[in-house]
Amino acid sequence: MPLELGKSFDRNYIIRIPFLNGYYNIGIFFYRNSNFLLFRADSDFPITTNTHGIKINMFKNLETSKFCDVFLKLHNYRGDNLDIINQFDSIKEEYQVDVINKINESIILSKIKYNDKIFYSNVLIYGLTITAYEKEFLFLIAERQHIIAKLKKKIVRTTAIQLSTSQSLKILDEFYDDYKKSSNINNNNSHKRIILSEVD
Repeated sequence: MPLELGKSFDRNYIIRIPFLNGYYNIGIFFYRNSNFLLFRADSDFPITTNTHGIKINMFKNLETSKFCDVFLKLHNYRGDNLDIINQFDSIKEEYQVDVINKINESIILSKIKYNDKIFYSNVLIYGLTITAYEKEFLFLIAERQHIIAKLKKKIVRTTAIQLSTSQSLKILDEFYDDYKKSSNINNNNSHKRIILSEVD
């Protein structure tokens, strides 16, 4: 069934990604002159493959994702010429063995020169996976950096699509529960009062 995009999108970038014993063709649709962005996932599997256990989720707000909450550092900033929401910064140090960044690509749409500096309007793509479930889990982030020339302002927005099997979601839930438990313990310890004895 074709995807009806209307006038909101005029560019499409497709990545072919191995998943289980087949592939997903992930289409990233965007508009050259704004931050609008949308995904489409088309499977390409052998006829005998059971795909009922595969779940696909899209996140307009990366902070609502368990994967981001546990594994990633996100960057936010608002200033006169820069407005960033949920930009992918890095994988948290304690999880760099558990998660790998397997896709890192960029599409430059245009460049603008201002006060001897060059700024790019582009799309950055990051594909991350849980190491032990590399063929069963993918978290694909598309970061849209758009320059509003009239305002001399750069807007950065991110959207993500998650492809996962039931087994990889189970391990993600285990990581999430462990992370929340550790966070609660650390928070409780940081709020404990330490009373120093008056006796030397």
